[in-house]
Amino acid sequence: MVNVGYTLMCEQAGPKQLVDHAVRAEAAGFDQLVMSDHYYPWLDSQGHSPYAWSVLGAVAHATSRAQLMSFVTCPIRRYHPAVVAQKASTIGVLSDGRFTLGLGAGENLNEHVVGGWPHVQQRHEMFEEALQIIRPLLNGETLTFSGNHYDVPDAYVWDRPERPVSMAVAASGRQSATLAAEYGNGIIATEPDRHIIEMYDDAGGAGQPRYGQVAICYGPDEAECRKLVHDQFRWFGMGWKVNADLPGPESFAAATQFVREEDVAEGITCGPDVDAHVEAFRKYVDAGFTHVAIIQVGGETQPMFLDWAQEQLLPRLREL
Repeated sequence: MVNVGYTLMCEQAGPKQLVDHAVRAEAAGFDQLVMSDHYYPWLDSQGHSPYAWSVLGAVAHATSRAQLMSFVTCPIRRYHPAVVAQKASTIGVLSDGRFTLGLGAGENLNEHVVGGWPHVQQRHEMFEEALQIIRPLLNGETLTFSGNHYDVPDAYVWDRPERPVSMAVAASGRQSATLAAEYGNGIIATEPDRHIIEMYDDAGGAGQPRYGQVAICYGPDEAECRKLVHDQFRWFGMGWKVNADLPGPESFAAATQFVREEDVAEGITCGPDVDAHVEAFRKYVDAGFTHVAIIQVGGETQPMFLDWAQEQLLPRLREL
């Protein structure tokens, strides 16, 4: 049975709201709570972006059953990888071992706040070095590391859960799928692409968790849902190469000014039809994903969505 997750999206809700949504989602029956890690929202209309790791600590304390995950954290600019290992282990302790560290190469949107955004080849080099630093520290090793981008003269993480925090790596092609297999305990992808899963398996990742994420917008009025999705999520279909390099919400607004409401609705199911939302989720199951987290678009719609999900959506997803 696929693990059904709920996305705590920092770009569309404040810190206290997110903790409340986490508690409600666990009570509704979701298996996992995944949290985005941003400095900026994608668009001004989303209106939020609290510090994810403070919220994760509160969520770890306020929940007791659901698995937790960062989805995803970039360990190459805004955070030093040695510090990422420390805070991931701390969340692992606070959650009694329920936390998985999701890592990715990041976006200019969030990382340029501490300096210039490296070109893509340099980012890949930095990301692999970060994985080489984080993995042994999560495992309780004392680390000395000297690379082209990072130096760790001497590091040891003192507070760790009984079992080391698992680490999943975001992938969009063969190179990153290979990194995920070599350094991680799972792969993350945001498209229901069976080819990515096959590349991961071929690189040695067979049998490990495969994490996906699907955006929907449930609501009683399909037209209103379509307007909401266009207002807050019209950036969603631009692709990784564009999303990784635009520097701020105003850039995303400019890049999406000609995106139509119907364009967005083609990629994100909208309205009250549970069958449509189930089919959007099913694409990931059919592609071989073992864990799929749902994004409900719209910060103010979360309580309504969670009530509906408990009554109608989750029972259907359990049948897949």
